[in-house]
Amino acid sequence: MNPTLREFTPKGRVLIGKPGLDGHSRGAKFIAKALADHGFEVIYTGIRRTPREIAVAAVQENVDVVGLSLLSGAHHTLFPAVLAELRALGGGDIPVIVGGVIPSADIPALRALGIRAVFTPGAPLAEVLAAFEEACRARP
Repeated sequence: MNPTLREFTPKGRVLIGKPGLDGHSRGAKFIAKALADHGFEVIYTGIRRTPREIAVAAVQENVDVVGLSLLSGAHHTLFPAVLAELRALGGGDIPVIVGGVIPSADIPALRALGIRAVFTPGAPLAEVLAAFEEACRARP
């Protein structure tokens, strides 16, 4: 076996999803690449996924964290729907981190629903990566 492969232990297994009809994928792809470059194993679901598709993939892939990206303004509908699907499939303990165009006034309500962290445009990449690392370490 290649010694380099034997020594690699990912920091965590992360699924990046884009729920709803939002077709803007640049931010999600940027975060997925940054996570991969920093030692995470990343699964990217692609755009226009239903909350159920994202939750099924997260549970089947046994991820440590789900990251969601949304620019459409449907965060009050789609993020809670993903959380509900995760709970229904037995993945309610998987931390969910979200990012996108989310008004700051909406962030406390999302956190109260169980979203672990919310990032908006311009968030420092180091803070985003640290949030994923913490979430991976905290998962039972």
